Amino acid sequence: MTENADTRTRIQQTAMRLFIEQGYEATSLREIAEELGVTKAALYYHFKTKEDIVASMAERRLANMSALLDWGKAAPPTPETRRELLRRYSEDLFTSCNQEILRFSERNQTALRTHPTFVALRETTVAMAKLLSDPEDPATVRIKNAMALFAIHGGAWLLSDDPRFTEQECRDAALEVALDLITPG
Repeated sequence: MTENADTRTRIQQTAMRLFIEQGYEATSLREIAEELGVTKAALYYHFKTKEDIVASMAERRLANMSALLDWGKAAPPTPETRRELLRRYSEDLFTSCNQEILRFSERNQTALRTHPTFVALRETTVAMAKLLSDPEDPATVRIKNAMALFAIHGGAWLLSDDPRFTEQECRDAALEVALDLITPG
């Protein structure tokens, strides 16, 4: 990793932590720079605005989700494909900063609700949830199958502050519940 890429990553990680802890609106670029021990000018070299920082991270998440959605659309619409889609989605969610992006989105819903990248993330999530069912399935089955995707999101968070469970145990439990929700189609 180059020094520039390393600095960008440090800025993204620090900013995301502060956005989650303090809220997006309550966190300034000055605070991010101070936390990193750099000048505001050094921060501006990499990102001009807070929105740029968040968008850079969300764009990576969107690219991963779009690739997964394309895979799901190209694969045969079988129960095994649906289960594999959930496995791949879970793996991606808990890789890199993707969980932080979701946590940020959850806690700062109004901050960037009209930002094109976040709109695309929501639309991609809905499209992925639709892949988990056949269009002819009754509403109850479609809802249940879509909830499998959201079980991965919420399930791991619900237990994340319980010291009895490791992060991996939370992730595994959330995926197990998601896979149990999928109704064979």
